[in-house]
Amino acid sequence: MLLKDHKLDDFTAVLASSSPAPGGGSAAGLEGALGAALTAMVASLTDGRKAYAEHWEHARAVMAQAQALREKLVDVMDRDTEAYLAVTAAYALPKDTDEQKAARSAAIQKAMEGCTATPFETMELCAQTLELTASLLGRSNKNAASDLGVAALSLGAAMRGAWLNVCINLGSLKNQELADTYRARGQALLDKSLPLADEIYQAVLASL
Repeated sequence: MLLKDHKLDDFTAVLASSSPAPGGGSAAGLEGALGAALTAMVASLTDGRKAYAEHWEHARAVMAQAQALREKLVDVMDRDTEAYLAVTAAYALPKDTDEQKAARSAAIQKAMEGCTATPFETMELCAQTLELTASLLGRSNKNAASDLGVAALSLGAAMRGAWLNVCINLGSLKNQELADTYRARGQALLDKSLPLADEIYQAVLASL
């Protein structure tokens, strides 16, 4: 069963169990999906309200994009767990002969690259969503301001959590060029998006 098909209580029970997957990477994906959902919600609560008629077109565009990003984040939540399971499966491969050892080593590296790619994708999706969240500042239903702030907090937390999952895998990558690329691109995303998340939160807080 996919994680997205679990009931909330079942999902958190699986997360709380001794099983290493799902873990922090999938939790970060879920956190990002919640941020995207809240962004879509604020846009939805703006569309059709007479007081915000000048922002309806923008709200509808944000709503559609945020919903699409929510779906992608839910998907990556599941794929992150699948990626981790691929790593454990690779480590379980036989290593009795030199040929088996080489095949096992290659499989581990391929799986580790996949296990690094999914949390990085979460970061990218959250960064895109934060841009949408920020675009609603001053252009959305004031009664949903706190929801916009929670969206920003959720997306910022998701990015940080996903980054931790990227970083913990980088030391296992033999492809140093790939590892360096992840480090550089990941840090660039954080440097741009985390201040934006805080800016949204502070703006919302000041408006209450």
